[in-house]
Amino acid sequence: MFGSKGMARRFRQMLQSGDCYVQPGVFNAQSAQIAQAAGFETVGVSGYSLSATLIGKPDVGLTTMSEVVQVTGYICDAVSIPVMADADTGYGNAINAMRTVQQLIKAGVGGMFIEDQVAPKRCGHVAGKRIIPIDEAVGKYRAAVKVRDELDPDVVLVARCDARGVAGGSVAETIERGKAYLDAGMDVFFPEGLVSREELEQVARALDVPLLYNRTGVSPQLSLEELRELRVFLVANAGGAMRAAARAMWDYLHAFAREDVALEKRLEIEMAGHPAADFHTFVGFPAILELEKQYLPKEELESKYEGSLGFRA
Repeated sequence: MFGSKGMARRFRQMLQSGDCYVQPGVFNAQSAQIAQAAGFETVGVSGYSLSATLIGKPDVGLTTMSEVVQVTGYICDAVSIPVMADADTGYGNAINAMRTVQQLIKAGVGGMFIEDQVAPKRCGHVAGKRIIPIDEAVGKYRAAVKVRDELDPDVVLVARCDARGVAGGSVAETIERGKAYLDAGMDVFFPEGLVSREELEQVARALDVPLLYNRTGVSPQLSLEELRELRVFLVANAGGAMRAAARAMWDYLHAFAREDVALEKRLEIEMAGHPAADFHTFVGFPAILELEKQYLPKEELESKYEGSLGFRA
């Protein structure tokens, strides 16, 4: 593990490298661990996925700050790669945002993004968004920077702008706001809801700063080569893991309702050799046994396991 400050330092180094990183969206500790095992160097806590999996509701601002901080902390503890938090609107005005930034930094994040939507917010790729006045947003970002600088200057702060997706929204307003947000001390600009490569090029040319691009919804599926050319730092894949998990659970439970134990027998054959086939090992029981061997009295360990039934590492 990097530890909270080490994680932020690593994320800051990634930003300074000028490289482009794909950042899958995760929603719990296990999904983050699987993303790390797949080779990704950073993960983002997806507010959409978190809302869907934690409370079974769409991403319309129903999760609370304490819920998001708690789950984000579990994710930070579970992996050794930088985690970026979805801080929504900061859960209120500039003063609320200051506490949100404080709590997420204490949870161990490498970075976070805060958006300029009116609360309650909603997913950046659905209709009906509204944004706060630019001076209010700038004040919120300045407040976030103040807290970040006091607690851990390495934490990467991302300003998300939803101006393009509101009624009458434009790329011009996105750029205007981007300049103001960066002047407030934010590190990365996140122009949400752009609808073409040309619009992303406009933003990239006008600002010439590291960008976060959310490759989903109304925004086109641009290649990594194209995004590197436009100085994109992070490529978010916010909902992919959540959709894959939902599909797998839907398919399994509907099949189980039809087939009962016959499904389990069939899947045991189909999953042979898969990393998750031996799920006890997959979730780390052998590591717990090794710790017990190091730190529990020998007599206690022997009495626990001698003659007991079940999985043994």
